[in-house]
Amino acid sequence: MVHRAAASDSRLLVATLRGVAVLDRDRSTDGWQLTRVSLPDRHVSALLFEPSRRGVFAATHGNGIFFSADRGETWAAASRGLTLQNVFSLNYSVVGGALTLLAGTEPVMLFSSSDYGSTWRAHDAIARMPGREKWTFPAPPHVAHLKSIAIHPAQPQLYYACIEQGALLRTTDAGDTWHELASYARTDDAWYRDIHKIVPAYSDPRRLLMSSGVGVYRSDDAGATWTKLTGTDFQIGYPDHLIVSPRDEETIFVSGAATSPNIWRETKAARAVVMRSSDGGRHWQLASNGLPQNGRAAIEAMSIEIGPHRSTLFLGNTDGDIYASDDEAASWNRIATGLAPISKAMHASNLA
Repeated sequence: MVHRAAASDSRLLVATLRGVAVLDRDRSTDGWQLTRVSLPDRHVSALLFEPSRRGVFAATHGNGIFFSADRGETWAAASRGLTLQNVFSLNYSVVGGALTLLAGTEPVMLFSSSDYGSTWRAHDAIARMPGREKWTFPAPPHVAHLKSIAIHPAQPQLYYACIEQGALLRTTDAGDTWHELASYARTDDAWYRDIHKIVPAYSDPRRLLMSSGVGVYRSDDAGATWTKLTGTDFQIGYPDHLIVSPRDEETIFVSGAATSPNIWRETKAARAVVMRSSDGGRHWQLASNGLPQNGRAAIEAMSIEIGPHRSTLFLGNTDGDIYASDDEAASWNRIATGLAPISKAMHASNLA
């Protein structure tokens, strides 16, 4: 997630297994303090800040979507019309000044709202895609989900839907019809079409970066063909979060675990790291100085704040720790600890 700010923000919201942790910056020390936990009885899976009206939306596992008009102080249910309550992903699109909110669920469905979350409608064409019968997820109940939604920066009705596990889908009409992009897939892949995140480049949206359960990929032709940027020597065996720096699109950050989550149940250690590339993914360097080494926790959230004078990377893990980097991942500092686990679905329980 990329957050652009006119000045460094003084509040950080964190989606956790037990609510939204609200961290406020102490301007005198530049440190962070936990000031409250809202929605404490909800497993919050994703957060979305909408900049035009400064509203915040919280997706939950099992309880739909909530809305806050006061930066996380108070929340109200915002799930009317949402027929599926297990929400994995949020995003928004602006077409001709009209804002549309988007939500992806388990089972796979795309919902949209044109009235700022007051009501939602389903785009059920996604449920009728050929090959849907192959969509699944390794953990019980083996139901696939819409893990993330990417919006084309120059064509806001063009979305990419990342299905875990099953497909990378593209729509050019805001979800009414879909087309699968599948040339990246190989029959010997460890996981079947396990798509995590797509990031279109700002300067050339035909250039796409993709993270999946088997590696990191790049396309220069809008997804028609792909080049795999990582091999067996890549230190992340299960790439997840992916950020392309808005300041320099050759700079890429990827976080993930050494092994896939099914292995965590046995080893009780994800051994998560961050990798950085300065040349568009051709070469990679370990960028985990200050993070736990060979530790138990999985990195379950990563975002970047772009301010006028500096950028800050944030990440959160299943141990409830938050880290920040002001030097493009050259070093990390722990800014909060003792929060509830940051975790999509069952990942934290795999490591308990």
